[in-house]
Amino acid sequence: MGLLDGFIGNASRIDPNAAAQEYGRLLGHGEQVQAAYQLVRDAFLFTDRRLILVDKQGMTGRKVEYHTVPYKSITHFSVETAGTFDLDAELKIWLSGSPTPIVKQFGKGVDVYEVQALLSHYVAR
Repeated sequence: MGLLDGFIGNASRIDPNAAAQEYGRLLGHGEQVQAAYQLVRDAFLFTDRRLILVDKQGMTGRKVEYHTVPYKSITHFSVETAGTFDLDAELKIWLSGSPTPIVKQFGKGVDVYEVQALLSHYVAR
């Protein structure tokens, strides 16, 4: 499920400790990864302070964009669960000042309720 999900654009969950090891240079002092999800090359991390989107660009993936989304800039979000025929779940996040949401898709093995709970916890602060 993991590799195939990545090829079709669905993220799968990765260990937060492994994500903290790989992306440790991005983290502030004391910042901790709460949950992490991996596409084939891209990733997104939910920390206790922000959402980090990792976008590896080009054929080699040497050029990388790290996009930080402070939780306070999230105006609202939606989570759509997987269905019988639509096997992927979807997360949409709207940021203040932007009418177009950030959209991420999850494979059916990912607990989207966990993602929703994380966002609810941090956005409602």
